[in-house]
Order: sequence, then structure tokens, then C-alpha cells
Amino acid sequence: MTSDLIIRLTHVSKKFGQAFLAVDDLSLNIKEGEFITFLGPSGCGKSTALKMIAGLLPVSAGSIEITPSSAVSEQDLGFVFQEPTLMPWATVFDNVYLPLRLVGLRRSEVEPRVTQILKEVGLTRFADSYPRELSGGMKMRVSIARALVTRPRILLMDEPFAALDEMTRSKLNDDVVRLANENKLTVIFVTHSVFESVYLSTRIMVMAARPGRVVADLPMQTPWPPKDEWRTTPEFMSEARKVSEVLKGTLDAKDIDH
Repeated sequence: MTSDLIIRLTHVSKKFGQAFLAVDDLSLNIKEGEFITFLGPSGCGKSTALKMIAGLLPVSAGSIEITPSSAVSEQDLGFVFQEPTLMPWATVFDNVYLPLRLVGLRRSEVEPRVTQILKEVGLTRFADSYPRELSGGMKMRVSIARALVTRPRILLMDEPFAALDEMTRSKLNDDVVRLANENKLTVIFVTHSVFESVYLSTRIMVMAARPGRVVADLPMQTPWPPKDEWRTTPEFMSEARKVSEVLKGTLDAKDIDH
């Protein structure tokens, strides 16, 4: 992991209408190669913060800076939504090819790249399948492949595994860690799950609601990338208990001085 700063949020706030302050005074520095999770209860502004970083929502105050890349890059950001949002009439290959087609790249010139990313997410045999033929976990793999096919530096993931069963979710967590490590990605991941955040993260941002804000920045003390067997260790459970205690405090977070 390098020490180069890649994203800086400075006193960022987001207000909807005149009354609802969704995110308040969020300041955060993210370095290249970090795996950051936003963890917190519903309505605490996790997804709103992620969408502001992606440029999908404008900030109401403050600023977000993404350090320009010195390398050739088609785009800085890849985004994985809560739902796979696949085109039902298109094959897996064509769903992954879509962002490249939209920037004018011919199918023939990017076919090796699409084929490679399908291999990386374990979908080589399903390139000609349609979304209706896939399981929920496989659909999410297509969504991840589509986000990665443009070779981004930063991957933003908005609760992508929340609707999946525990076994599928655990396997996809491992896959995301592997892909982030192999592709040298900086990842920002939104979740409600303490266990998921502890397993994935180099740092956890615990957020509280009313207004949405970060109440704790928790560096994980374990080596990254994690190994699957770490989930069953006393050290993992100890980290999860610590994070759980902080998260419980957000229930009364309106009383916290920030």
C-alpha cells in the first residue's frame, strides 16, 4: 500500500431541500490502496456520501478532490450499485461491454479485455447467458465486472451484497478483496454489517444519523488482504466486538459532540 493521497473530502455537507441535512461536515483523507468502509444505521448518509464522491450527487458545501492519475486511465471511478441493474435483453458479455461501447470502443477491439474480466470474476462459462439465467450472486459478479472493465483506480460499492445469502456474500467478499489487491484498487464500500466491514477494511468510518456524519475512524490492526480463516479467529471476533460497541453508540449519537 502506498502513502499517496487519492481522495480528499473537506467539510462536505449535503442538504436535501431546506430542512434535511443528510451529511454534515464530512472531512476525510483516503490513500491509494486503502479499503474504506462506511458503516452505520439506515439514514446516516453512507450512500449519499458515496454518490457525492462518485459525482452522482452535487455537494451542498465543502469540496471533494480526486488526485489526477499520472498513468493512462479511461476513468477514475467504477461504481457498483445495490442492485445489479443489468440489461435483461443483453448477454453477460454485452452487459460488461456496455461502458466501453458507450465511449465508442468497438466490440472487436475490447473483446479480450471483456473476456479477461469475466474470467477474473468467475463467469467465463456464462458469457453468452442472459440475466434471467443467473443467480443473485452471479448477477452481482456481472455488475462488478462491468465496473472494472474500464480499468478504474477507485471502486465505489453501495451495499452490493446486502440481499445475498451469507455463504454467497462471504465468497463475494473474498473475491472483492482479491480483485482489489490484484488490480491495486482503492475501494470505498458501504455496508450495514459489522462482520463484513471488519473483514474487508483497512479503515472503518462509523457514521451516525441526524445529521449524517462520521463519529469514528477505526484503523484495522490486522494485515491486509485478509485470509478466509481469519473469520474464525478470536482476533476477528475481538475486532468485531470493538466496532459493534462503537456502532451501538450511534443510537444516541445526537448527544455526541462533533
